Amino acid sequence: MPELPSNASFAELLPRDLTNTIGRLEFLARSAKEGTVTGRHTSPHKGFSVEFAEHRQYVAGDDLRDLDWRVYGKSDRYYIKQYIEETNMRVTLLVDASGSMAYTGDEATELNGHRLSKFAYARHLAASLAYLFIRQQDAVGLVTFDDTVRRHIRPVAKPSQVRLILDELMRTAPADDTRCAETFHDIAERIPARGLVIVLSDLFDDAEAIKNALHHFRYKRHEILVFHLMAEEELTFPFKKFDHFKCLEIENLRLNVEPQTIRVQYLERVRAHLKALELACGQMQADYVPVNTKVPVTETLLTYFARRKALSKR
Repeated sequence: MPELPSNASFAELLPRDLTNTIGRLEFLARSAKEGTVTGRHTSPHKGFSVEFAEHRQYVAGDDLRDLDWRVYGKSDRYYIKQYIEETNMRVTLLVDASGSMAYTGDEATELNGHRLSKFAYARHLAASLAYLFIRQQDAVGLVTFDDTVRRHIRPVAKPSQVRLILDELMRTAPADDTRCAETFHDIAERIPARGLVIVLSDLFDDAEAIKNALHHFRYKRHEILVFHLMAEEELTFPFKKFDHFKCLEIENLRLNVEPQTIRVQYLERVRAHLKALELACGQMQADYVPVNTKVPVTETLLTYFARRKALSKR
């Protein structure tokens, strides 16, 4: 198990209730993954582990201990028993650090005495998942992005990787515009081996463009998990008084809006966007997890893992 970072600022991302929650969780890949060390995930390669896969005919140099003597007794031919090899998994966390992720809202959950912005929420989720995967001896990396890739930390399975990822998350502040789809295409080309890609974002981009970008990950044979973060106010638009709405991505841009006149149309567009993304993820067998930042981080993690476990038993 990796040691918790000793620095107080790092411990802020992994308070005790989060580490206690992580200790009860396990993430198993649904599809075969390529890795570099023995682990708990099914590999696409045949090895000599515990789960039988198939027979193949004996060739000179094979270990005689793997001969299936029962098959020899029936067929008078030598066959080797092959097994499914277990492997570690390469995980890449994609954390949206664009300006819109700075939004907090009055309904946001609190952690360490502070209400969480969407970015702060994503940061806690990313820290928790990084810690979980390192506990499982999986390799985990991090990409922070806005309208381009800010930092790319390649997946490594060393305990020190937790410190490196948390350090980067603590240094990162949300700013600039969002171009999720374009950036996802760039990231897909940077991750060569199939593994697990976890997106933590408010996905403020064209739904069809995001869908095409996620397909790029699927084309590269990655499993995809999307945490779609939205604040309660973004989902319900409870505003009633005429006000100035400040854009978090374009400096000095403000809109004078009468909320009552746009509320219905706004909510229709938000629901259509959410539905389109959920449908797109379903079509490519990606996990789509809508996250309301008023829900505690621990509850979001426990709910998702319980759902994943239940689906794996079907």
